[in-house]
Amino acid sequence: MPEVDVAVIGAGPTGLFAAYYAGFRGLSVAVVDALPEAGGQITAMYPEKLILDVAGFPAVKGRDLVANLVAQAAPFQPRYLLGTRAEKLSHTDGQPVLGLAGGEQLACGAVVVTGGLGSFTPRPLPVADSFTGTGIVYFVPEPAALADRDVLIVGGGDSAFDWALALEPLARSVTLVHRRERFRAHAATVARVQRSSVRIVVNAEVTRLHGDSAVTGAEITVKGAAPETLPVDTVVAALGFTADLGPIAEWGLRLDRRHILVDSAMATNLPRVFAAGDITEYPGKVRLIATGFGEAATAVNNAAVAIDPSAHLFPGHSSDAP
Repeated sequence: MPEVDVAVIGAGPTGLFAAYYAGFRGLSVAVVDALPEAGGQITAMYPEKLILDVAGFPAVKGRDLVANLVAQAAPFQPRYLLGTRAEKLSHTDGQPVLGLAGGEQLACGAVVVTGGLGSFTPRPLPVADSFTGTGIVYFVPEPAALADRDVLIVGGGDSAFDWALALEPLARSVTLVHRRERFRAHAATVARVQRSSVRIVVNAEVTRLHGDSAVTGAEITVKGAAPETLPVDTVVAALGFTADLGPIAEWGLRLDRRHILVDSAMATNLPRVFAAGDITEYPGKVRLIATGFGEAATAVNNAAVAIDPSAHLFPGHSSDAP
């Protein structure tokens, strides 16, 4: 017999909603994630970022969204296996069995993979290779920790501009450096930063860091100009990250590069294994948290029928429950 009805792999927003929905359907749930806290990338990278495209929330901080999702699932008492990697997947008598790091085996009625982009590693700042001091960070989970500092942000994507907006009212100064003239960030966010006190330097690179035990300054070189040295306490390297499916890539799932191919039921090619959220791929896929919520409900409802063929695919509306 399975130890748990549904094992959710990934404790990001989609995984947390899947845990709620499985509980709502009367299924026992275990949530497995290699990160030590629930919330996935939001908790690890953007807890203070305002999220604007979740239905019913004009704006919600990442950490508040995660806290609400955990509270929503709490009445159903999901089992959280955080800081634990799902290493292997096998089947016994048609039922999935997860092999967890440390050797534990978890027999499941069904598996729902909600691992986002998989594990992620920040892209390094090249000039940091020759600097042995402190003061270089790749994420800003607590903007208040950089209050009254001279901050240099390197990058031109959404993370760089989001952190520029978050730090501008707190830091002594904020400078954003990008090697190109055009940015990858959302145009509206770029416009807000351009209207702020943040200094934006384009066609430029950080060519040297000053300081011994900690950063005290940074040398910026604009193409065709002499280097300029700025006072800097903290360098935020917002250069993106590389994603890796890790052991999931070896489970025999049909993949499209680093995404899991699913059908309209969010079913994979493996029996009783479903997937939802950013990790999935199908025609017309849109990678939004809002999309992941709907996919999680679809995956769980179809998993419920796979576990018990006599169950109804649609369990009714939650407002009808006592």
